[in-house]
Amino acid sequence: MNKKITFITKPNRKLTGTIRVTGDKSMSHRSIMLGALAKGSTKVSGFLNGEDCLATIKAFRKMGVEIEGPEKGNVTIHGVGLKGLKAPIADLDMGNSGTAMRLLTGIMVGQDFDVSLTGDASLSKRPMRRITRPLEQMGANITTGEGGTPPLSIRGGNQLSGIHYDLPVASAQVKSAVLLAGLYAEGETSVTEPAVTRDHTERMLRGFGYTVVTKGNCISLRGKGELIACDIDIPADISSAAFFMVGASIAKGSDLTLEHVGVNPTRTGVIDILKLMGADITLFNQKEVGGEPVADIRIRFAALKGIEIPEALVPLAIDEFPSIFVAACFAEGQTVLTGAEELRVKESDRIQVMADGLLACGADVTATPDGIIINGGTLSGGEIDSHGDHRIAMAFAMAGLCADGDIVINDCANVDTSFPNFISIALKTGVNIKCC
Repeated sequence: MNKKITFITKPNRKLTGTIRVTGDKSMSHRSIMLGALAKGSTKVSGFLNGEDCLATIKAFRKMGVEIEGPEKGNVTIHGVGLKGLKAPIADLDMGNSGTAMRLLTGIMVGQDFDVSLTGDASLSKRPMRRITRPLEQMGANITTGEGGTPPLSIRGGNQLSGIHYDLPVASAQVKSAVLLAGLYAEGETSVTEPAVTRDHTERMLRGFGYTVVTKGNCISLRGKGELIACDIDIPADISSAAFFMVGASIAKGSDLTLEHVGVNPTRTGVIDILKLMGADITLFNQKEVGGEPVADIRIRFAALKGIEIPEALVPLAIDEFPSIFVAACFAEGQTVLTGAEELRVKESDRIQVMADGLLACGADVTATPDGIIINGGTLSGGEIDSHGDHRIAMAFAMAGLCADGDIVINDCANVDTSFPNFISIALKTGVNIKCC
């Protein structure tokens, strides 16, 4: 059971200085998975040493992959090839990580052995039929828990066949699970997505020498190829940077620079949305590192205004909405989000949990089935429950910058899943926060 951790934030502190937040979580997961399946040794720098990514390392170690580190963000994976994994002697516990469970399922259905994937209480409530349905169409044999949730029991030794799959909902995790299963399938596997989602899987597969074809919103590959080890430099996670973008945008006198942030165009919805709200955000030192665009980002305080968030930007900012909701509370006018049903099946129901927390802090907020309506103004102090959701906890930490009183945030232990040094980085920038 996680230790009970509470954050307490006090108002009236601007954010200044230059920081680098932790490595990208999505890329850290994928670097371990693809490095393990490659031929040769893959060296990774900038790896996120968070609980979610460590769960992925532990899973592959249980399957016979030698992995050195992480040591100061450096990991070396000695790959065993696509068919070199060994049957684990115990279940693979993915902790709190939906990404790890869904992507790993795509890999596991191509193995010759049986395996079970489990997770913590939060992960055990998250929907998995969205991945089991297409994988079963490919020939996989998967049993879920009641209601289509974990644990997942996967029967090995099935011959997979490539399929074309039209994603019913834009989801990088489902897309990636199908493509990873496609590595083991006969023929071509392709996925068409209704809206663009993060493309780290496709980019990283290409980095490992695998041919992936993207035509519009259709991504395809042919099975039975091989991955060749390579070096990977993981940039800072834009999802972690987003909290500080919002904090600097709402706190008067702020002038903050975030270094070496991944600005993959499938992930920059938070920047686009904040700019539409009037944020003062500048990207500089832009370059490409290992096939991924990175930049330094400078954020200065600006008077924000409420907007109707374009639905096309929703999949490009899906993990950043808790912090965007906070920005909306300090904007002039009304902010309306629609088309974001996916937020209800994250680590928590992020629409309802954020609405409840903001209401407890005096906000004018209405939750809707697929989004939220926020009338900007100010926040009082208050006490909220993050429901064990790391992004809820960190979003309210930034809300505390400009609230009229202290904000007490309960159940914050899972911040370590994605941002284990959040408190020390926050203090460095000027956030008045303590952990108890």
